[in-house]
Amino acid sequence: MTSDVFTLLAKYNRGVNEKMNGYIQSLSDGEWNQEFQGYFSSVRSLCSHLYISDFNWLKRFGGVKAFSALKDPLFEKTFNFTDSLFSNKEEYLSKRPELDGKLTALAGEITDGDLSKIVKYSNYRGEVIEKKFEMLLIQMFNHETHHRGMISLYLEFLGRENDFSAVMPIVCE
Repeated sequence: MTSDVFTLLAKYNRGVNEKMNGYIQSLSDGEWNQEFQGYFSSVRSLCSHLYISDFNWLKRFGGVKAFSALKDPLFEKTFNFTDSLFSNKEEYLSKRPELDGKLTALAGEITDGDLSKIVKYSNYRGEVIEKKFEMLLIQMFNHETHHRGMISLYLEFLGRENDFSAVMPIVCE
């Protein structure tokens, strides 16, 4: 695998999040907070989880090298996976594009040589993990896709048509 793959995945991730956020923008406050039977019980809780997860992955990736994309006061913060960050969808929709921009910028800084570097971090259980950077990048992007699928299902439960999964229109523009 080459670094170009991750640049492409970051571009896709950013574009599909923009499409998804268009659907989220149309939700009422009640729909944003509506409880469902999933582990993450609402669109709001899923969006908070995705933001916190991506934020924490980006901070961990700072162990690979001094990415300029991570030299931002934003990354002085700390978020726990149990935090609920966004009281309303407007707050989420204003902050998510910034994080996607940081992820896209970081992907543009990755070299092929970086991919085999080992990232050492503690997970949310306090367990020390050591994995290749490229595998953690794959995990992060896969995690995004998984939870966007859950958001899509919740939107369907709300009677909202949605389709933000198409890769070709996003990466071929």
